[in-house]
Amino acid sequence: MPSTAGIVTPGLSTFLGSIKGSPVETSIEQLVSLLKRRQVRGSRPCAVATAHLLRRVVGASRVTDVAKLVERIQHVGARIVAAQPKEMTVGNIVRRVLRVIRDEAEENREGEANAFDETGKETTKSNGATTSGNTTSSPTSSAGQLRRSEVARGNTGASLSAAGPNAPTATSLFSLLSQPSLSGPPPFRTPGDQFPRTSRSAPTATDRTQDLKREVIEGIEEIIDELSQVDDQIASYALDHVHSNEVVLTNSTSIAVQKFLLKAAGKRKFTVVCAEALCGDQQAIKATVPQSTVIDDDKQSLERFHRLLNAAGVTVVLVPDSAIFAVMSRVTKVVLDAHVALADGGLVAPAGARMIAKAATMHRTPVVVLSGIYQLSPVHVFDTEALIEYGDPSSVIPFAQGGIIEKLDLGSPIYDYVPANIVDLYITNIGGHAPSFLYRIAADHYQIEDVNLTKSAA
Repeated sequence: MPSTAGIVTPGLSTFLGSIKGSPVETSIEQLVSLLKRRQVRGSRPCAVATAHLLRRVVGASRVTDVAKLVERIQHVGARIVAAQPKEMTVGNIVRRVLRVIRDEAEENREGEANAFDETGKETTKSNGATTSGNTTSSPTSSAGQLRRSEVARGNTGASLSAAGPNAPTATSLFSLLSQPSLSGPPPFRTPGDQFPRTSRSAPTATDRTQDLKREVIEGIEEIIDELSQVDDQIASYALDHVHSNEVVLTNSTSIAVQKFLLKAAGKRKFTVVCAEALCGDQQAIKATVPQSTVIDDDKQSLERFHRLLNAAGVTVVLVPDSAIFAVMSRVTKVVLDAHVALADGGLVAPAGARMIAKAATMHRTPVVVLSGIYQLSPVHVFDTEALIEYGDPSSVIPFAQGGIIEKLDLGSPIYDYVPANIVDLYITNIGGHAPSFLYRIAADHYQIEDVNLTKSAA
C-alpha cells in the first residue's frame, strides 16, 4: 500500500508556496480551481490569495502602457471573481489594486507635467538673458553694458554718472552679482531659441513603466501588510466599547472576535454568552470542508475559542440557538463578525446573525459589527438571497433518516444577510463608523469604474 505521508491537501498555504516558482497562467488556474472547490474559503484567505496572485501578475507583466496593465488586471480579476462570486473580498482586492495603478499613474503624470513646466521656465529665463546681450544699441542697453564694465574695474561711481538717470542703480552687494532688469525693448529671439532646451534626457517609456510597476508592487505589499494586521488594529478599539461587568453575546469564533474580546479582557471583567451556531459558522468548519483545510480559514473550533477566553479570565456561557431571545434581556452588547460588509450598511455574517440582531433590536441592545476595510464591498446588491451560501444539510438531519428527507425541502445556510437598520456600529481597522457612512469609505478606496468588474473586463 503506498504511503500517504507526503500528500498535502491543496489550500492557501500550498498556493502561496508554489506561486513564485510557477508560471502566471498556472497560478491563475490553480487559484480558480481552489476557489471553485472551496479549498480556499473565508474573507481573509481569499483576500490574501488574490493579493499575492495580483502581485505576481504585475511583476511578470511586460506591458508598456498603463491602460494595458489595467486591462490585464481586470481580465485576471474577472476570472477569479467568476470562480466564486460569493467570496466578495476577491473582487474587493482586485478593485484596490486597480485603484493603486490609477493613482500611481496619475501621480507620475502630474510629476512629469510639473518637471516640464519648471524646465521650460528655467530655459526661457536663460535664453532671455543670453539674447539680451545681442540686441541693437539703445541708451538703456549701452548704460547697462557701461555699468557692468565699470563695475568690473571697481569704478561704480563713474559708470553711474556716465549712464544717465535712467540707468539702474545697485542698492546692495547682492545686486552687484545679479543680472539687472533692463527696461528696453523686448529681446529678439532666434528661431532656435523658441523652444526650451535642457541638458537632462527625458525618461523613456520603458523607464516609466518600470517605475510604475515598482510603485504598484509596493502598493500591493501594503495591502498584504494590512491584511496581516487588520485583526490587531480592530482589537485596539476594544477598550472603548467593552466595559466592566458587561454581558457580550456573539455567535462567531473568528480570530477577529477572539482578539477583540481578549484585548478587552486585559483590563475589563465581563461575561461572554456564545451561541452554538450549529447551522452556520461551526458547520462551515466541521462539515463543509475537510478538517485538513481548517488551518487556512480565519475561523476556529468552538472548544478552542472557549479555552482561550477562559485562560484570559473571561466567563464563557454556551447557549443553544433556540435560547438566544430568552437571554437577550440580560445582554448589554452584541458583537458580530462580518463575512462581507456592503456599501449600504448591510452585511453578510455567519448564519444566525440576523436572528440575533433582530432579538437585540427588540430589546434595544446595541449591535456592533467587526469588519476590516478589505471586507467592505462597493457593490449594491438588490437580490440579497444571491449572497447566501448553503452547506451540507446532513449535519442537521442525517441522510440515514430517509423517510423524513423525502418529505422535506431542507436548506442549511452558512451565511445570513443582516440589513443596515438593525446594526448600530461598525468597528473597522480605521475606527468606528455608522452604517450610513460606509458608502463614503467605499468611495475613498474604490473607483466607480471598477465596481462592475465583469463589465470593465469586457
